Amino acid sequence: MSVLFSVVYWVVIGGFAIMAVYWLIGVRYIPHRRVGILEKLWSEKGSLGHGRIIALAGEAGYQARVLRGGLHIGYPFYMYSVHTVPLVTIAEGRIGYVYARDGHPLTASQTLGSIVECNGFQDPVAFLTNNGQRGRQRAILREGVYAINTALFVVITEQGIHAGPVSRQEREQCASWQQELDTARGFSPVLVGSAFYSQRSGDHAVQTDAAKLSPHDLIGIITVADGPTLDPGEFIAPQVGDGASGGHNYFQDPDTFLALGGRRGKQLQVLTDGTYFINRWFATVELQPKTLIPIGYVGVVISYYGSAGEDVTGPQFRYGVQVEAGRRGVWRDALPPGKYALNPYAIKVELVPTVNFVLRWITGQTEAHRYDEDLTSIPLITADGYEPLLPLSLVLHIDYEKAPRVVQRFGDVRRLITQTLDPILTAYFRDVAQASNMLDLLTSREEIQRRATEELGRRFQSFDINCVAVLIGRPETGPLKPGQEDPIDRLFDQLRQRRLAEEQKATFGKQQEAAVQQKLLNHAQAEAERQTQLTQTRVEIEIAGNRGAAQLAEAERLAKRDIALAEGRARATELEGQGEGAKIAQIGQAEANVSRQKVEAFTDPRLYALSIVSQQLAHSEQPLVPERVVLFSQGGDGKTPAETGLFQSIMQVLTTWQSIGGFEEKPKAPAAPKTPAGTEPEQETEIIRVN
Repeated sequence: MSVLFSVVYWVVIGGFAIMAVYWLIGVRYIPHRRVGILEKLWSEKGSLGHGRIIALAGEAGYQARVLRGGLHIGYPFYMYSVHTVPLVTIAEGRIGYVYARDGHPLTASQTLGSIVECNGFQDPVAFLTNNGQRGRQRAILREGVYAINTALFVVITEQGIHAGPVSRQEREQCASWQQELDTARGFSPVLVGSAFYSQRSGDHAVQTDAAKLSPHDLIGIITVADGPTLDPGEFIAPQVGDGASGGHNYFQDPDTFLALGGRRGKQLQVLTDGTYFINRWFATVELQPKTLIPIGYVGVVISYYGSAGEDVTGPQFRYGVQVEAGRRGVWRDALPPGKYALNPYAIKVELVPTVNFVLRWITGQTEAHRYDEDLTSIPLITADGYEPLLPLSLVLHIDYEKAPRVVQRFGDVRRLITQTLDPILTAYFRDVAQASNMLDLLTSREEIQRRATEELGRRFQSFDINCVAVLIGRPETGPLKPGQEDPIDRLFDQLRQRRLAEEQKATFGKQQEAAVQQKLLNHAQAEAERQTQLTQTRVEIEIAGNRGAAQLAEAERLAKRDIALAEGRARATELEGQGEGAKIAQIGQAEANVSRQKVEAFTDPRLYALSIVSQQLAHSEQPLVPERVVLFSQGGDGKTPAETGLFQSIMQVLTTWQSIGGFEEKPKAPAAPKTPAGTEPEQETEIIRVN
């Protein structure tokens, strides 16, 4: 028991001894992800001087130097209090802001502390000994890890606030700054050409969606919050330095900018496409669209910045002065179409159309340029008491070389239209209406348009404007009472009836001309047909003649052949005839002898003739003896025998011959067929004598 007690006793004594040694020599351990801030509780050198909170020479208070990660000896607990804080980390592509709690005070023209070489605020001694200033700093921290004494420097990042051992009030102030920077997107670099940008209005930052703009159609307008103020009468700071960046790397080096004479306020120099790490405490950035001058327009420049220039218009132009480019006032030369990175707070560009554009004095109609959105149809009163509303359009052209004169005289195109063109045009057409009837406005529109174009063109020339054309629409009637007939429509009806009558008259005339032409056409067609027939007949005659000639030639050839053949046959026939003739003569002589003998046998030639006739009649289909014989006598009294004619004589001979039994050489007649019983008897010749 005594041994155990002795062991415990010596262990306790050893522990206290070690603690005493540890406390006496001041052994401290700092993790490598943190830093140690020394607070000296007391010092033989006394406390800090007036206005100082960080000790440089070992005074009591927060010490400038810090303890890095590791084991440190010489900081006894009775003299030092060590506050460990994490390392400051700035994310890639982000910005950290620094607030110095100690240093020299700012001057009257300063809002931010000057940049001091102090290894990114990691060397507090260098910062304080090199005249570092307390307050918000112009220098910023880029991405990386920093071992910073947060008792001297408060670092504000997007992730949080590295404030160290500070009061609650200071923490609340730093939290307010962090919120402002976050709202203004101050922890991110300025991206000219991004889809979203911050637009600052007074003390409030408003995030605006710029998706409707092309990323490459934006510029950055810089407003510097530090440095000397502008001279009286100036409202925009001039560009300083040489080259495009001005020597200050586009406001990313605030001390160089101020050393070159930079002033606070809106800057004339702008930022174009790119990424810029700009301290938002030093300068705010407002993205605005570039100045676009489209095709068909020129840009008349009105500069609010620069020194006064000499007038280049001459003594005749009394509507203002024009100056050379770079001077304050209206520039003599307009900008051609294109994109320009112009500061809209320093330069205003008025677009003036250089192509023909239309203005419509028509109620409810507006062109895309919207110059005529306040124009309406012109009310008129005609000589015959009509009160129409006249819609019309005006085609204008502005010479691009005279565009600055137009802007100098009227301010802009819209004011030119409302204060000059509209009164002139309205007064002109009211004068025309008072000297014309309503029917003239309807039927003589072309002539009125021509005269209006000439007269208004002459008047507009004095305003450097060219009047291309005046186009008049259909006059309309104003508001009518219920049931009231539109007088213009009634007039149109009368005009239509008149025109219809004229058209009918013209139609009848045309129909008459058509009838005459139809008659001439029919005559020509008939002549053409007759001519065709005549031509065809002539052709047929020629064909027939050619065919006849061919046939004649063929006939002559055939005739010659037939003659030759006939001559041959005639010769042959002649020879045959001579032999045949002799033969026939002999036969005829023999027949003649026979006939002569027959005649002699009949004793009478007549009887021989009758025998021949009877032979012929015997073979005839007609009956040999007629059924009736009508004898005509030549006696006139019926009692005296009439003279017998040839026929009666022949019949008498035949009757007599029949009664005597015929001639001697009567040919045998075929036996008559027997008449069957019940048949009629043979018909006898009935002789009827007619006196």
